[in-house]
Amino acid sequence: MGLSVSSLAHEHKNFILEQLEQIERTLHPSVTEDEELVRRALFAVRNKSVVFERYIPTTSVLYTAVQDVRPTEVTVHFNSNVIQCSCPQQNWCRHKVSVVLSLFQYLDSVQDWSAKWRAKKGVNLHLLASERTPENWLGMVNEVMSHLLPEGRQIEQFLISNITENALSKLKKHLPFEREWQPIYNLFMEVAVLNKLWLHIFETGTNLKNDYFEYFFDRRFETIQNYVHEISGKSRLFATDPFFDVLQSLVRELLLERKEYISRRLNLYLLFWDTIFIERKRIEEESDIIQNLIESPSSNPNLSEDVPLPTVLALFHILLKNYDELREILTTIRPEQLDIYLGLAKFSFSHNDEVAGEMILKATVPYLNEFINNHLLPQQRQMSVRHINLLFDKIKLTEHEELMLYSAFGVYGVQPYSNYLLKTKRYEDWAALHQLYPSSISYLETCGLKEVLDEAPEVTLPLYHYYALEEVKQKSRMNYKQAVRIWKMMKSAAKKSGKTNYWADYIQTVREQYKRLRALQEELEKGNLLV
Repeated sequence: MGLSVSSLAHEHKNFILEQLEQIERTLHPSVTEDEELVRRALFAVRNKSVVFERYIPTTSVLYTAVQDVRPTEVTVHFNSNVIQCSCPQQNWCRHKVSVVLSLFQYLDSVQDWSAKWRAKKGVNLHLLASERTPENWLGMVNEVMSHLLPEGRQIEQFLISNITENALSKLKKHLPFEREWQPIYNLFMEVAVLNKLWLHIFETGTNLKNDYFEYFFDRRFETIQNYVHEISGKSRLFATDPFFDVLQSLVRELLLERKEYISRRLNLYLLFWDTIFIERKRIEEESDIIQNLIESPSSNPNLSEDVPLPTVLALFHILLKNYDELREILTTIRPEQLDIYLGLAKFSFSHNDEVAGEMILKATVPYLNEFINNHLLPQQRQMSVRHINLLFDKIKLTEHEELMLYSAFGVYGVQPYSNYLLKTKRYEDWAALHQLYPSSISYLETCGLKEVLDEAPEVTLPLYHYYALEEVKQKSRMNYKQAVRIWKMMKSAAKKSGKTNYWADYIQTVREQYKRLRALQEELEKGNLLV
C-alpha cells in the first residue's frame, strides 16, 4: 500500500515522544503489573506483532493491528493526540504501548529506552509491602512519587490531580488483605502522597495559587475525612501505634513545613486532632513540640512563615482545658486570623467545651468588622456571616457585645439581626434596621414581617410607604400594580393598628401628589384604596 512507516514516524516525532513521556510517567518499573505490561509490549515489538495497516493523510489517522492472543485494533489520531484500542483495558494497555514503541524504533533505540526505564526501578513495591512497617510504607510512597515527580521539574497544574490518582492507584494494589488494616493504609497513603506532592511543588517553584489546586485539595480532604471517620469508629490494634506515630509526624509536617492555604492546612490538622489523635499522652507531646517551636523557631529550619504557632498551641490548650493559657493567647488575636479562631471555637463546641468556645467567640467580636469587610471576598461574606451567626447562637452575649456583633455583620447580617430583634421583641428597631438596609417586600417576609404585623403593625407603615414609592418611581403599569398591592398591605396594617384616619389622609395625599400619572390613578381606582 506504499506506507512508509519511517517517514510517518519522523513526521509525527513530537507526538511519539510526548506519548512515550506519558508512558514513562504513568507506568512504574517497581510495580509488578506495569513491568509485566512493558515487557509484553517489548515482546510484541521484537516479534513484529504490530502491523501498520493503513494511514489516511487527510485526517492524520493511522490504523494498526496487534497480533496478540486475539487480534487487537489500535487507532492513532495524530491531530487530536488520541490512541484508541479495541481491548477492554483502560488507560495504557500493552497494545497501545507496543504501537508507540514500534513507531519510536524508527527514531531511536527501543532497547536503550527500555534499559533507561528499568533503571528507574529502585525497590520492588511488593517486597516493601510484604513487611508491614511505617518505614516501608513511606518507602513505597517515595518510590512511586520519585518516578511521577522528576527531580527539579515543575508540574503543570492540570497534572496535579492525575499524578495523585496515578500514585494512589499503584499503591492501592498493595492494600493489606486484613479489613482492619485497610482504612489505616488508605489514610496513610493519602496523607503521605499529598505531603510529598506539596513538597515537590514548592521545591520546583510551581505556582500553587489557583482555583484548580483549591479544588484538588478539597477533594483530597473529603477523601481523607471519610477514612478518618471510618477509623474513628473502630477499636485499634496495638500493632498500628507506630503507623499512627508516623502519621502524626506527616500531618504536623504538612502544617508546619508547607506553604500557602494555611486555613486548609489547619483544617486538615484539626481533623486529625479532633478524631484520630485523642490520647492525652499524644496531645501533651504535640503541645510540647509546638511550645518549643514558639520559644525556639530556629530549631526547625523548614518552619513556614505563615504558620500561626500560638493559634496552633491554642488547640492543645482547648484539648487539655488549660483555660488560663488559652485566655492569654486570645489577647494576641489579629483580624486576618479570625477564620482560624472561629474554627477553634467550632472545634471547642464539637468537644462539648462551652467554656473554651465562649471564651474564643467573645474574644473575636472586636475584630469581626475588619475581618468581614477587609479579609473576606465580597462573594464569601454572606455565607461566612451565616456560619458565624450560627456559632454565636451557642453563647450568651451582653447587649454591648450583641451591638458590636450585628454592627460588624452590616448588610450581610440583616436576617440574623432581624431574628435577634424579633426574639427580644424590639419591633421598632426591626423596622429601623430594614429602613437602613432596604431590600424588598419578599425579603422582609423572610425576616419576620408577619410576626411584626401581628405584634406591632404600626411600625411597618414607613416600610410599606418606602417600597410602594420605589415601585411608582419605575413609571410602568406593572410597577403601579405592584405599588397598589403594597398599599393594600399598608391599608391592612393601618386598620389593624387603629390608624384608619391616618390611612385616609395618606392615600388622599398620594393621589394628589401623583395626579398626573393617569395609569397609576386607574390602578388606585381598581385597587379600591380610595374608599
